[in-house]
Amino acid sequence: MAKNYENLEVWKESVDLAVFIYKETGLFPREELYGLTSQLRRAVISIPANIAEGAGRTSRKEFVHFINISLGSLNEVESLLYIATKLGYLDSNKFNLLKKKIEKVGGLLGGFRKYLLQK
Repeated sequence: MAKNYENLEVWKESVDLAVFIYKETGLFPREELYGLTSQLRRAVISIPANIAEGAGRTSRKEFVHFINISLGSLNEVESLLYIATKLGYLDSNKFNLLKKKIEKVGGLLGGFRKYLLQK
C-alpha cells in the first residue's frame, strides 16, 4: 500500500496546493520568514505528507487518522491565509483562488475519509 498515494487525486491536489503556497509565501515580507511564512509552509506540506504516511499504514483506521490530521492542517492553512490577507501580504484575488483550491482539497479529503470508513 505504501506507493498507492501517488495515484490519489487528493494527494496530487494537495501537492499542487503546497507548491502554490510555497510560491506565494516567497513574496511575503522577509521579516515573516520565521513567522507566518514558516507556519504556512509547515502546515501545507503536512497535508500531502500525512496522506502519504497514512497510505503506508497497515489498517484503514490508521489511514483515517492521518486523513484527519490532513484535514486539521488544511484548516490551519486556511486560517493563516485569512491572517496573511488581513496583513496585506496576499491580495484578495490570490486569497479567493487559494480558498477555491482549499475547498477542493477539503472536499477530496472528506470524500476519501468517508470512502475509507465505509470499507
